[in-house]
Amino acid sequence: MYRAVVFLVVVGLVGGLAAPEVHGQSLSSGERSGPVRIGSVNFNVGVPVGPFADNIESAGFGGNLFLGTQLGASPAVLGLDLGFLIYGRSERTVLFSRTVGPSVNVDVITTNNIFQPHAVFQLQPLQGPFRPYVEAVGGFKYLFTRTRIEDRGGSNDADDDIASETNFDDFAWSGGGGAGVDIIVYRPREGKRAQSSFRELSVHFGGQYLSGQEAEYLAEGTLQDENDNLRLDKSELDIRRSTTNLVVIKIGLTAYF
Repeated sequence: MYRAVVFLVVVGLVGGLAAPEVHGQSLSSGERSGPVRIGSVNFNVGVPVGPFADNIESAGFGGNLFLGTQLGASPAVLGLDLGFLIYGRSERTVLFSRTVGPSVNVDVITTNNIFQPHAVFQLQPLQGPFRPYVEAVGGFKYLFTRTRIEDRGGSNDADDDIASETNFDDFAWSGGGGAGVDIIVYRPREGKRAQSSFRELSVHFGGQYLSGQEAEYLAEGTLQDENDNLRLDKSELDIRRSTTNLVVIKIGLTAYF
């Protein structure tokens, strides 16, 4: 079922992006005609639900990027939502090597993550200062735990990562729905609107319920080689299995083009 939903929405998205502009349609008198494009960037809080909440002690934090296009002159919008959450993080300081000894240390950082891309079908009026919406989504969740070794030299550059590895991962089909509102906070003057594709900027508030199929994932915590055989055996990993249902709360900014 999830595969069918994703396929149909993605096909519609591609068709909507390729569709020619409809002349004569506009947000208000004097504005540029054509379908509206939407881009949104949000801060997200992901709250586990049901058995998922029994295995994960706290909410996840992250963000998402939404890109969408209006279908003709209708209130329908097709888009793609790319979300990312971190639901666990642990850090410890260890010797760089036994040969070097305590004179050089590194940080070992382990994060538990969820990457969740979803195709979106949304209904939203594209006029007025308050624009409520409802949406249906379909896609998947990629749950993975990754460990990296970070230099403690004091620089914040990405090059300070010495090495990294994905310790465990799994995949689950995901789908659900959401609702929210965009509140317009800025519009360029009419003369500037005629010279630019940018139309409006809004503050975005929204929420989603994402039902996820069963998957395996690691609980938050430091990974330890308990039997000292220089590898992480499956018996040393705290593997949990459950459905992966989430409630996602979003706040951010939306731009209309």
